[in-house]
Amino acid sequence: MQFRGLGTGAEVRDQGFSGDRSTVNAYIRQLKAGTVPPRPLWTPPKPRRALRWIMTNPDLLRPGELQGLKEIRAACPELDSTVRRARNFAALMHERRGDGLPGWIEQVRRDDLPRLHQVAYGPERDQYAVIVGLSSHWSSGQVEGQVTRAKLLKRAGYGRASLDLLRIRILLRN
Repeated sequence: MQFRGLGTGAEVRDQGFSGDRSTVNAYIRQLKAGTVPPRPLWTPPKPRRALRWIMTNPDLLRPGELQGLKEIRAACPELDSTVRRARNFAALMHERRGDGLPGWIEQVRRDDLPRLHQVAYGPERDQYAVIVGLSSHWSSGQVEGQVTRAKLLKRAGYGRASLDLLRIRILLRN
């Protein structure tokens, strides 16, 4: 396949083109007719990528990612407010400032974001326990890991293993 002025089809494919001659011909017909739609100035990122940008510490984002996050936040004021609240809550957790939880809940209540109100409702119901949990330097991560391991071993028995066998398997793994 030979495109005039472009070289052989193999050369064009080597440059990253994955189409065929009919694709090029259709595009050229659109160009001649003047019906080629203009390229969009900005296309939003995929939701998964945007979520990763939002949930990552801004200091760890690359410049292109920071710019992309800035653009999506500017395009959607509700998302901008949600990002601010999520980052504020992350700061409360990382800095172990449980005493800031009531203020955070109050800020969320002032925003017109019903879904975020639902998120704030959970910690508000048992506020004192959440404040202590956010303030404590103790972690239940080790316990949760052991519980997960025990459940995995139990499921591996497909419900046919007795409690004695499960006990032996748990003790032998240590």
